Amino acid sequence: MTKSMRLWGFTGLFVVAAALLGFSALAQPSNTSAPSGVILTLDGAVTPPAAQYLEREIMAASEAGKEIVIIEIDTPGGLMTSMKTIIKAILASETPVATYVSPQGARSASAGLYIMYSAHVSAMAPATNTGAATPVEIGGSPSKDNPFDEKDPGIEKSPEKTGNPDASEGGAGAEETDNAEDRAAESVRERDRSVTEEDYEELAGDNPGAPVDRTEAEPQSSPISSNDALRAKAINDAVAYIRALAEERGRNADWAESAVRDAVSVTANEALRLNVVDLVASDLDDLLKQMNGRTVTTASGEKTLNTENVRLERVEATFVERILSFIADPNVAVILMSLATTGIIIEMWNPGSIFPGAVGLVCLILGFYSFQVLPFNWLGLALMGAGALFMLVEAYTPTFGLIGLVGLLLFGFGLFVVFPEGFRVSGAVIGAILAIAGGFLALILFAVVGSRSHGPLIGAEAIRKREGVVDEWSGGEGWILVEGERWRARCDKPLSKGDRVRVIEVDGLVLVVKQAKAGGLLGGLQPKEA
Repeated sequence: MTKSMRLWGFTGLFVVAAALLGFSALAQPSNTSAPSGVILTLDGAVTPPAAQYLEREIMAASEAGKEIVIIEIDTPGGLMTSMKTIIKAILASETPVATYVSPQGARSASAGLYIMYSAHVSAMAPATNTGAATPVEIGGSPSKDNPFDEKDPGIEKSPEKTGNPDASEGGAGAEETDNAEDRAAESVRERDRSVTEEDYEELAGDNPGAPVDRTEAEPQSSPISSNDALRAKAINDAVAYIRALAEERGRNADWAESAVRDAVSVTANEALRLNVVDLVASDLDDLLKQMNGRTVTTASGEKTLNTENVRLERVEATFVERILSFIADPNVAVILMSLATTGIIIEMWNPGSIFPGAVGLVCLILGFYSFQVLPFNWLGLALMGAGALFMLVEAYTPTFGLIGLVGLLLFGFGLFVVFPEGFRVSGAVIGAILAIAGGFLALILFAVVGSRSHGPLIGAEAIRKREGVVDEWSGGEGWILVEGERWRARCDKPLSKGDRVRVIEVDGLVLVVKQAKAGGLLGGLQPKEA
């Protein structure tokens, strides 16, 4: 009986253990089969801290075998070196990377367009835009003249190329070409225009077999300047780079070239129609639903996306990276430079205060870092410097606000033009900076006017009309205390010790005084002459 019970007990334990193992085996695949992905954020300029953050997280997701990496983009552009760092990480990733211009109202301009073209899946939210990818040199705004414009005066441009709507067939009311892709392709063909064989035959005249000097038939163009040559090299390099990305991902290379050469931009729906992006999704759920089942080519080969039940984890940048990205904002950059200017001016005006100078130096270093990673205009920076110099001159040689006002206006205009379009400083920030600087100048002016409005501080004129107290008195003469000094005085009326008197005249070293009395209900608060 005991042996039978033991047998049944072992059998029951075995069944229970088998059931537990079975349940765990069934539960395990459900946990491991659920795909996972990460969401990264590119909000603001493409800077070294942003590139470091995206590169690190893309590589980590690739090594972890994540299903998808989604980069939410809202950027005006940034540094090309940082942009290429991000693109290299995307191209080397074994995990598919999707870019999503979001939320509604966001944009992906300049460097953001290159990043979108490098992604395995490129998507945009409604009411967003992309484009304007012309390279901008750090330290100056691009020239308004395109170095690729037709320079042959003998070739007459068509009305469409001149941009004069009155010269076209439709006049002022004519509509533009419906297809933006055709416009981009036409722009490329116009730049690549060469002399055709019909042109040579026309030059041959009646003797078509005669040799023709082809140099006469070719359009003659004047050599471009060194600055235009440098800009042409930068544009050509950028065009080749974005066309290579477009060919790799099967996207519209002609439109991408026009976005670089002509700085064109498109909305989300037009970008989808032109094959600039793959999807237009209203939100992340819609994006995951549309991406599910798509086949993309990664560094490790083709992969079919399984995003139906993917678990997304949002990964933020580190604290230091967020601080550095925050400093690289144009508004923060000009605030830092303004604080640096103010601190240095205060330190020079009041040497030895130390704190304003130290704060100004730190802000100056951080401001230089901001200007290092942002495209800026030397003219704006020079105007800011001239304005600060004029305000410093006002502090040392007061001109009743004239030089200070000129400096304030120069500084404000410099703040407005220091960064190109897309990186403009907020009007509210400019207004706040000018208000603070104007208040500082007003304090200086008030101090100057106050210092010149009071009477003499020393000599006979300084003591006249001041009040004192009788210390000793006998007859018509005695001694009084005025401003802590003991003077000999005389008066035409008898006085007593402790009486208050007012100085009305100075006769050598003797003060002529009158008794000062308080009238009304206020007693001695308002002394008056007797």
